Amino acid sequence: MPISKSDLDLIKAALAEDLAGGEDITSVATIGATATAKADFTARKSGVIAGIEIAEAVLREVGLSEVTRFKADGDHVKAGDILLSVSGNTRAILLAERTALNFFSHLSGIATLTSAWVKEMAGTKCQVRDTRKTTPGMRVLEKYAVRMGGGTNHRMTLSDAALIKDNHIAAAGGVVAAFAKVRELYPNSEIEIEVDTLEQLRDVLPQKPDLVLLDNMSPAQCREAVAIVNGACKLEASGGIAIESAHEYAESGVDYIAIGALTHSAPVFDIGLDLRAE
Repeated sequence: MPISKSDLDLIKAALAEDLAGGEDITSVATIGATATAKADFTARKSGVIAGIEIAEAVLREVGLSEVTRFKADGDHVKAGDILLSVSGNTRAILLAERTALNFFSHLSGIATLTSAWVKEMAGTKCQVRDTRKTTPGMRVLEKYAVRMGGGTNHRMTLSDAALIKDNHIAAAGGVVAAFAKVRELYPNSEIEIEVDTLEQLRDVLPQKPDLVLLDNMSPAQCREAVAIVNGACKLEASGGIAIESAHEYAESGVDYIAIGALTHSAPVFDIGLDLRAE
């Protein structure tokens, strides 16, 4: 993944947050200004990594140029694997350590969780995809991590496509009215609409939606929805779906399962920095 200007801005902001205009008083007190070391970013558990290029960019931002990658984003790794190594000024390495690990561990946690969902849905046509429940300022990176885990992305922004949800429906006066208003104003946009019941699905289907979100429906209801639609549009199941039931939902015939937890609740993937004085 090429590092964008917004990524660099985010890195600079994270480093500035760590220093808060001062200096690393612990490193300045305990480490000579010209001391050098080598350090390895090492996986402490098995999983899928994402964000290795961001971690490298953090290192380079503090002036460390001797960086070697041993793995790539999307790789399955095991505990003990060295992911990335850096050589250079010891103070600089320790300055970059936490910021690099914050990005790397968080994004790898998303990739690892996504991979677990993909594994549960193996053997079906269904894909797991994310939502807009992302960390402010990190949406592009978090959705990238979902892709590295084998998932797919929903819309990136509110302007990418229309998603008519329950509050829009209530404000507009029903599923048909809400759909008609969006279609009239944005005739060329992809339109997805949320339904809470199979009756709503039947009502909106003649409007030819691109995708219908089946909200808080059981696998049995999803199977019935698939039969009702009969290929006329794509279907997405969402709302309180646990990974233990992922395969049952996937087998119902829906095209997607939307999981907000991929980005808002992924456990951090354990990566450590092991320093070796040169």
